[in-house]
Amino acid sequence: MFKWDIHMHTSEVSLCGHTDGARMAEIFKEKGYDGIVVTDHFVNGNSRIPKDLLWEERIMHQFDGYKAAKARGDEIGLKVFAGFEYPDRRTDFLVYGLYEDFLVKHPEIPELPIEEALTFFRENGGFVIQAHPCRMYLKGSSRGIHLYPQHVDAIEVYNGANGDGWFPPEYNYFAKIYADQTNLPQTAGTDTHREEKMFGGGMLFERQPEDIYDLISMIKAKDFQITTK
Repeated sequence: MFKWDIHMHTSEVSLCGHTDGARMAEIFKEKGYDGIVVTDHFVNGNSRIPKDLLWEERIMHQFDGYKAAKARGDEIGLKVFAGFEYPDRRTDFLVYGLYEDFLVKHPEIPELPIEEALTFFRENGGFVIQAHPCRMYLKGSSRGIHLYPQHVDAIEVYNGANGDGWFPPEYNYFAKIYADQTNLPQTAGTDTHREEKMFGGGMLFERQPEDIYDLISMIKAKDFQITTK
């Protein structure tokens, strides 16, 4: 089985990230992973990219962490794909399959209501996972749970940061109960942000995904297993 983490961050782009992409690639390789998807926070969220830059400049930096991780991954034998974590004030979504050439043409994206943004991503070839859907607070501030089963392609039911010192473990429990009421694929990711606090878990595939679109097709087909270790 090939072990993947499809939800993690780097310090190049994510404001909450504390380890650069190259080192992230190294530690995931050391921990026995065969691949990662770098999902740094999008430019309108918890991003390190200056908000006073022009839209095109901001988008050109969106995948800096991925590029650093991929360069190192190519050297050490770790597959590295790219996505991003898109924010709403109430929740977050992992988006795969959309990159600079598409995003730079659509500066209106951050102004769209979240349902419209998710529909827009999916209608243009994006694949959307609702991340940690039952996480009820962030940085000490209470917030309600908002679920979007009609607007996503999959649901993250195991998030390594839940139950490992950041958030209560029952958030994964509730996410699984919710996802079981749908027919959507259920995914897992570590949500790692720093080398010294690497969370566990991920996805197990019977073959190595060739690219992000191959990985997406395997998730759609539910051709994987979830691991919490």
